Amino acid sequence: MNILNILAELNSASNLHVAFAAIGAAIGIGLIGFKATEATGRNPGAAADIRTLAIILAALVEGIVFFAIFLGKMGN
Repeated sequence: MNILNILAELNSASNLHVAFAAIGAAIGIGLIGFKATEATGRNPGAAADIRTLAIILAALVEGIVFFAIFLGKMGN
């Protein structure tokens, strides 16, 4: 299915920013996990610190989606 067809089928454009925030957050969390495993492979002694930072950063990235949902609800 073409992405333009999917975008054309959306009923309300006000929730489009929530979808883009969720896609961006998913990509961001994937990159955080990828780089955390790469850093742990390079320096296994720092695995606990890397894991802690990765969890904190993933939580902050997920917060972006909640802000987008909140702003979408305020606009309606």
